[in-house]
Amino acid sequence: MRPTLIAVLCITLSGMLRASEQDDARDRVFYPGDTEHVIPLARKLTGNILMDQKAIWTSPFHMDHNAAKWWLVLGAATAALIATDQHTITTFENAPTQVRVGNDISKIGAVYTVIPVVAGFYTVGAMVNDSKARETGVLGGEALLDGLIVQAVLKPAAGRNRPNAAHDKQEWFEGGASFPSGHTIAAFALASVVSHEYSEHKWVPFVAYGLATVTGAARFTAQQHYASDILAGGAVGWFIGRYVFQTHRDHARHIHQDETTR
Repeated sequence: MRPTLIAVLCITLSGMLRASEQDDARDRVFYPGDTEHVIPLARKLTGNILMDQKAIWTSPFHMDHNAAKWWLVLGAATAALIATDQHTITTFENAPTQVRVGNDISKIGAVYTVIPVVAGFYTVGAMVNDSKARETGVLGGEALLDGLIVQAVLKPAAGRNRPNAAHDKQEWFEGGASFPSGHTIAAFALASVVSHEYSEHKWVPFVAYGLATVTGAARFTAQQHYASDILAGGAVGWFIGRYVFQTHRDHARHIHQDETTR
């Protein structure tokens, strides 16, 4: 694995730990507490995602010292797993039944679950007038779309072949789509949003991150990803979910302060 690619990934992720600046542009696309119609909600969602992407990809230029520890931890862990991927991928028997079950579980965890969960939070919140549930649905959708864009850039850039590739397994820059794990990004992005939104309930993070971990593990047993792909995907998803939540929370306080000082 090329050290440069690890460095770019880690610096980008660690920079996302910082809360966004309280600028007027973000305030103009702030999600209000009430349920909006489809068109204005879609417009604000698009605006927030565009600003998220700008912050994500420019984050290496404004990384602080506090974020350096995340660079070191994630970089070291990813490099260690990459160095052992060729051995750890053979941990299990990798029989056809195992691979099939792994694929089925990962699809349930990241394909057939995340969108219904996001839609469910928003719909239930709208029906019972629960602002937190509505917010969770909107922010969850924003995090999922952010993650989809990030993986669409990182996967071609890495070009790593999957473990089940017919030839040149574990090769980089060969047009593969193994690094990072997109299913794991989606699962951890949503889990991060839900866990931060409902952090007052101690059991919520255990359930949310537990299900996301099952999804990542299933991608490993399905021979779709190496351990390092899953670690990187989980980190990307967690950082994106936290960034989306924290940015929204910061601007909620910002707007509230402005309203109370008028």
